[in-house]
Amino acid sequence: MKKMIADYMEKGFLENIVDMFRHDKGLYAIIGDLIGDERSRVRIGAVALVETLREEGMEHIVRAIPGIAEKLRDPNPTIRGDAAYVLGIIGHTDATRFLEEAVSDENEMVRETVIEAIQEIRGQRG
Repeated sequence: MKKMIADYMEKGFLENIVDMFRHDKGLYAIIGDLIGDERSRVRIGAVALVETLREEGMEHIVRAIPGIAEKLRDPNPTIRGDAAYVLGIIGHTDATRFLEEAVSDENEMVRETVIEAIQEIRGQRG
């Protein structure tokens, strides 16, 4: 299922994927896998997916936090940065502890994204 969703995401079928997530809340757990995909179109689509689902409420999107947080330890700094960015979009306090563990990432861009995500969650951004 993960591969099929990632392949659909790469092809630009975001609306179809959003509908799948609306009807099967168990899919939220694979958002981290989409963020960790090597294909940039899949990662960009995953960000758009989270933005869309976030607008519909926090109730189910928090299920995605642990899987996305795992990507904060990915060897690829782009994926770590994307994970931090998406956790900031979700904006739920459950993500803060994972972000705080990544605040001293070796990559400057990742560190900045982590700090911005923490500030976004805490409402300190202006």
